[in-house]
Parts: sequence; C-alpha cells; structure tokens
Amino acid sequence: MKIVIFYFFLLFTTNTFSQHLAAGFDKAEYKELMLVNVRSGQSESYIKQFPAPTQFKMAYQSHSIGLDNAWDLWLNDKKVAVISIRGTTRKTESWLANLYSAMVPAKGTLQLSAKESFTYELASNPKAAVHTGWLISLAYLSKEILPKIDSCYKTGTREILLMGHSQGGAITFLLTAYLYNLQKKGLLPADIRFKTYCSAAPKPGNLFFAYEYEAMTQNGWAFNVINSADWVPEGPLSVQTRRDFNTINPFEDAEPLIKKQKFPKNIVFRYLYHSLNKPSQKTQKTYEKYLGKMLAKQVQKYLPEFIPPPYFPSSNYVRTGTTIVLLADENYYKKFPDDKANIFCHHLHFQYLYFLDRP
Repeated sequence: MKIVIFYFFLLFTTNTFSQHLAAGFDKAEYKELMLVNVRSGQSESYIKQFPAPTQFKMAYQSHSIGLDNAWDLWLNDKKVAVISIRGTTRKTESWLANLYSAMVPAKGTLQLSAKESFTYELASNPKAAVHTGWLISLAYLSKEILPKIDSCYKTGTREILLMGHSQGGAITFLLTAYLYNLQKKGLLPADIRFKTYCSAAPKPGNLFFAYEYEAMTQNGWAFNVINSADWVPEGPLSVQTRRDFNTINPFEDAEPLIKKQKFPKNIVFRYLYHSLNKPSQKTQKTYEKYLGKMLAKQVQKYLPEFIPPPYFPSSNYVRTGTTIVLLADENYYKKFPDDKANIFCHHLHFQYLYFLDRP
C-alpha cells in the first residue's frame, strides 16, 4: 500500500512541477514576453526605455537573415523557453517582406534557390493560403529555430512560448502552424507544449488558414493581442471574391439560377451579379500582379537566388486566432493622441504595455 501511495504521490508531483505553462491568456506572462521582445534586435536607445524581463534570460540572438529577419532564444530556470521574433526594421528588405502580400498555398514548397527549398505545411485544406513575404521570412528563420528547439529538448525543455510583435507577430502565426504540423507528422516531439502570443500582428492568411490555425491552437494555447487604435492588425488589404467561399455556396451556381428567372428579373439579377462579381475578381488579379509578380522582382534584389512561386488566387485576409482586444478609451487617447505625422503612434511596445499597467 505504501508503494502505491508513493507512486501516486510521485505521479502527482511530477505532473504538477514539470508543467509550468497553463492554458489561457495570462496578463503577466504577456507582459514578460513583451519585455523580452523589446530586446529582439531593437536599438539600445529603445531598449533602455523599458525594464528588463524578470523571468527569462537571453541564451541566443541571431544575426539578420532572410529579409532582415531575426529572433532570440530565452530560457528560465524552470525549463521553459521563449522564441521571440523581431518585427519590421527600417531596412527596405524588411518592408518588402510586408508588402509582398500575394498569397501562396498554405502547403507546398518555396524555392529559396535552385538548390535549396523549404517544404512546409501550415494547413491541410487546399483552399488555405498565407502571405508570401512572411512565409519567406519563416523559411529562413526556421533554419536556426528548429536546431535550437532540438537542443533545448535534449536538455529537458518541453515547454516553449512563441512571441512576436508587429511583423514578428505575423511570422509567429506561421511559425506556430508550422511547428504544430511538424508534430502531427512526427518530425518534432509530440510532448513539446507550445503557447503563442502574437502581438500587434497583421492578418497572416485567408479564412481557411484561420480555421485550421484556430482549431489546432484552441482551448487557450494561442492569442492575438490587438490595440483597437492600431491600424497594423487591420492589414494587409483584403479582397473577397466568390472563390473565397466553401465549395457549396449560392454564388457558384448563380448563372444557372439566374437563367431560370423570368424576364425581366433575369436581366436585372444578371446585371447585379456581374456588377458585384467582376470588380472583385479584377481587383484580385491586380493585387496579384503588383503585390506578387512585381514585388517578387524587388525581393530578388536582396535574395538573388529566390525563385518566385505560383500564387494562390485569393487575397481574402482575415483576423486569425483568439483575439485579446486592448480597447482604447478616452484616457488612452489623452496619453497617446492620433498623430498623422507618426503612423505608428498606436503600434509600439509602449502603447501595448500601457493597457497592462492600468487598474
């Protein structure tokens, strides 16, 4: 009996003390990660304006890679790691990562060069698609991140927080989906628990990507934190066409249904249908031309061996994940008024941390 009691005591204490991450949004956890992210490649003058993290210490900081992307690895004494992704910098190639917003399938292969490819799966639905520029960023970052996860695992780390602010948040959406799918395929240990905080992040993909992302991270394991005054989470520009619906929908068979209508209803309905359908399809093609094919040429100036992919016929960007809204009120606007001379007046770490310090 004593042996049985000891066994259950050991089992209970092992489960209690080996797991340090809990499901659900944790204000203190998010604040600590914001203070970590401040140090992810920001200038010294910017960093000095914030207190240091108290729970984690930096173990590794990457050099600039890909489209001026960078990331940090942080560790604490409880075998919990943080992967923090840097946001947009002032360099042209970093902005190209944002602007290169034609979509590609959420499952496929990117040709980084004639000899190097990045095979990925972020969602299994063939209708799912994601942002090309941030996928390229993920491709380069993953070269370093995966070996570091392996090293952490070998030293006993089983819990990893994923964090990114701004562009870093957009990439963190894709990184989260990438890691979960590697686990599903048995290419990453299944007992690693990931918890994600995307902060001030733009929209990463279309509705079908969002469905799968939200299903795989539901029950409190991924959050998207947004300041309601911030314009960045409202982008990229989105275009919805009839192709962006599920296979069964009333728009696919509209033409045959219209033909069955009596005159003059059939003429009126056909006019209305084409007036709504054709402009959105034309806009989608324009989107792909300029924010896909033309931007690819600019990207190749910084990544000369990159081979542009075939694009997915959608630009239906949607807000993704469990969203935590930091609602700007009168007091907020008194401290941070709108400033047309500074388009990021509501977007930086300062503004987001302000909400956490309010009673």
